[in-house]
Amino acid sequence: MRVALTASAMMNTGAAILFTFPDSLGQFAGLPTPVPRIYSILLAVFVMLFGIAYAWLARQAVINRPLVAFSALGKASVFTVIFVFWILGDLQVRSAVAASGDLIFAAIFGWWLARGRDRPKGR
Repeated sequence: MRVALTASAMMNTGAAILFTFPDSLGQFAGLPTPVPRIYSILLAVFVMLFGIAYAWLARQAVINRPLVAFSALGKASVFTVIFVFWILGDLQVRSAVAASGDLIFAAIFGWWLARGRDRPKGR
């Protein structure tokens, strides 16, 4: 799980960079343009904050299960929104492919939660 959290933190860092520069680097993920800078930067900040949270969580002695559940829901939601907008024709297939990492991490986080590992004894 720690490896998945660390990898997710790195993925979020890369995504934050793409969102910061939607007109150039963001084109690798098929981000729509033009976009007001305030929106792209705010999105990048929030994505980076989640990445920092994943990195912090990976370093804890006991992994916080509710935070992992929140992370799984967040990653699944991001993928779902991007997938729906691709289906509606508002995004390129590259965007859905780029977001597939979020779906993979949501599944890993959900699988870990279902297994019940790292649960404190007596609960």
